[in-house]
Amino acid sequence: ELVQPESVFRIASMSKTFAGTSAAMLVDRDLQSWDAKLTDIFPSLRLGNRTTSRNITLRHLASQSTGLMPHSYSNMLDDGVVYDKIRQKFHEIPTVCAPGKCYGYQNVVFSLIADVVEESAGLSYERFLEEEIFKPLGMTTASVGLNAFESDSNATAPHRLIRGSWRSTTTNPAYYSVAPASGINASILDMAIWVRANLGAFPEVMSPNFLAAVHQPVIATSHGNYFNRWQNLDNAHYGIGWRIFDYNDLRVVHHGGGVRGFRSEMAFVPERNVGMVLLFNAGSNLANDIVPAFLDKLDKPR
Repeated sequence: ELVQPESVFRIASMSKTFAGTSAAMLVDRDLQSWDAKLTDIFPSLRLGNRTTSRNITLRHLASQSTGLMPHSYSNMLDDGVVYDKIRQKFHEIPTVCAPGKCYGYQNVVFSLIADVVEESAGLSYERFLEEEIFKPLGMTTASVGLNAFESDSNATAPHRLIRGSWRSTTTNPAYYSVAPASGINASILDMAIWVRANLGAFPEVMSPNFLAAVHQPVIATSHGNYFNRWQNLDNAHYGIGWRIFDYNDLRVVHHGGGVRGFRSEMAFVPERNVGMVLLFNAGSNLANDIVPAFLDKLDKPR
């Protein structure tokens, strides 16, 4: 069937942008503090194999600066192990630096944000997103979780390239168990709303001061990732669930994502009040070229 504007995709790691915003909403409403240590919020939680990891705060968690080994236990997600089982092994994660001192991208550990939301707001993570973000913004197709995706008549099928042809493929349910990292489903219509919201179109939901805080750079990101290899890119950081970098002297806020059979990219430039979203129901590397092409067009005289 043809993809329509209402067709629903897995947005993969672009889900982290909603998680960062959720954490910021807790802080904005005095339900939580950026400086709150996760071990104070969850006294039984043990993080990392060194004592310095006891100082990991909510800000470190949301900005990928926990100091823990990057991509900890993502291999277990690949093998189909769900979050609740992996969480029991958090004390075994190698600590590679003190919290706040180095960047280390996470999927499983990052998903502690859902636990923080539930502990602080008294709502499930899914309900918090629905009541505080999706409904207020009018995102009518957005949802969280595998059941919501599979029951949606507008859901797209995942695809992978096999011997030169795109073929439908299976879904790994484990990546839905880390909802803050990769658990959101949405249409291009809803993601266009999300771009507009982050450009300031819904100040009653996210005020200018709120957005400035969420889009503030926190930790410098290392070279080697696809976005750090884009020509004309400089000064790359991770903020609160977002990547922030300079491109041809324009400040860009960005995040991409990929799970089996899906690929996504989102970027916007507050100075120009413009942004873009790309959703594939296929694991296409073409996604890597779209954001710099978009930004290069912006830099040309109009």
